[in-house]
Amino acid sequence: MSECMSHGVGVRPDYLVGRRLEQVVASWHLYDSEAPSGLLDVWLIDSEAVATRITTGSDWCLIVEASAPFAGYDMAESGRVEVAPISGETPFADQLGKTVLAVSEESVPDSGRIALEITFDSGRVRCETWSGDLRLSSK
Repeated sequence: MSECMSHGVGVRPDYLVGRRLEQVVASWHLYDSEAPSGLLDVWLIDSEAVATRITTGSDWCLIVEASAPFAGYDMAESGRVEVAPISGETPFADQLGKTVLAVSEESVPDSGRIALEITFDSGRVRCETWSGDLRLSSK
């Protein structure tokens, strides 16, 4: 695993193996009456009550850290960031209650971690940074 230039190594997500995904919390940006933008952060709450935050850094690195969800906040004329539990809105919806079987990471020399793939018995979820945005997909 390569170190993110601005954010360091973060945590090795291997500790998720053998734990059940109990809840998913996410944050997203809202501006006036526009539809929410893509996810900014996602927290995976596991059967040991550990919250693992997955987000992107200013250096476009994928950050993985043990961190409790924060409260939403107002950004005045720039809108607000909402933080709330979610279920059907992410690829993790089908994995709620399932046990993590494996995790794998991808990194590149200049950026560090760029992707994390979490394998469950019923499928995989890929988390990746794409031009600084957090993208989640099912496999």
